[in-house]
Amino acid sequence: MKLKIYNNIDDVIKALAERICEVSKESIQLHGQFNFVLSGGSSPKKLYELLASESYRDKIDWEKTYFFFGDERFVPADSSERNSMMVEEALFQPLKIKNSNIFEVDTTGSPEESALKYWEVISDHFKGNLVEFDFTLLGLGDNSHTASLFPNTSVLEEREATIKAVFVEEVDMNRITMTAPLINESKNIAFLVFGEGKAEAVYHILEDHSGSANEYPARLISKDENKTEWFLDEKAASQLKHK
Repeated sequence: MKLKIYNNIDDVIKALAERICEVSKESIQLHGQFNFVLSGGSSPKKLYELLASESYRDKIDWEKTYFFFGDERFVPADSSERNSMMVEEALFQPLKIKNSNIFEVDTTGSPEESALKYWEVISDHFKGNLVEFDFTLLGLGDNSHTASLFPNTSVLEEREATIKAVFVEEVDMNRITMTAPLINESKNIAFLVFGEGKAEAVYHILEDHSGSANEYPARLISKDENKTEWFLDEKAASQLKHK
């Protein structure tokens, strides 16, 4: 993987926005669309707002951009806890993205039914071909989770590239998540991580050789330098010895 370390959060987000614009153009030129997997949580909100700003909104062909979610909380569609709700406000509404370009997780059934339905919808979009996203954005929790791949959960053992439901005791909630193998099929993967509170987790994923992926799930994500990039600020990278 490639490490990209910047002085502050704003510089990190700007560099990542530029990278997303670059990949979107390449993808649309190559196969006519840009399939973009979004991350939830608080970290990417400023990124989405930047992409929707006057400075960036014309740098991506949004008509040819299709949005997916790496994971979702199993809550009602109108819940403020949904990842999609934050993205709706920060990105979709300002850009007037058409509903047909947004692939949200339907949580009206059971968690298992929702996971299966989401996988079927994604598979249909790729018309039976390999599900290979153009760009997958990931965050990192201070417990080293990414998407809803939490420590000591059954989904970490999944070897199939698919969508799974998982109950996460740590947060006492069902989640729907892309499995690590599905994330790793992506052509480009980017971690967005900033703040001193994430420094220990960054160290455990990138340099620590003790423990296992069961303890530090983000280790399951590809370290192929041709596809995976880490966008960090100095604080998040502060415990790394090899920068």
